[in-house]
Amino acid sequence: MHIRPTTRRDIAAVDVLLADSYPALLKADYPPSMLVLALPLISRAQPKLVMSGTYYGVFDDGVLVAAGGWTYAAPGGARAEANIAHIRHVVTDHHKTRRGYGTALMRHILNEAQAGGVQYMACQSTLTAAPYYRAMGFEGEREISVPLRAGIEFPAISMGRRLDGPLPPTFKGGDHE
Repeated sequence: MHIRPTTRRDIAAVDVLLADSYPALLKADYPPSMLVLALPLISRAQPKLVMSGTYYGVFDDGVLVAAGGWTYAAPGGARAEANIAHIRHVVTDHHKTRRGYGTALMRHILNEAQAGGVQYMACQSTLTAAPYYRAMGFEGEREISVPLRAGIEFPAISMGRRLDGPLPPTFKGGDHE
């Protein structure tokens, strides 16, 4: 397993990973009517994010098996706050969950953010990924509605964690968002 920042060359692979995995991962927690509207909007790579330097790919034998990152700007472009960052567009290949890829990725994200001076990491979690984030030390769950497009609100959970403590040594739940 190798983790590195993604680049322009990885956009297509991230796009395929999101498009293949989000429908499979989210179907147990969202009604089909919501997924029909939301998936075309959320399961696409965001080129600017992929090339940001704080978005990472996990590669196993050269194949992208997980991706995700962080930014100071909140999802949707909300104004950044000092020392607060946001988890962004995390996904694990739905055929490879519970193998440690997501945990390795999240530990890398949190360590890199902490090394960059981030003191608090916020997250807009899917309903599916909330147990994963909880196991990674995120707290303060609050149900939110994420506006995807006019008239399309995606149910999610707002969570966060301080980065001044140790990360959990292992993760015993599902390993996906």
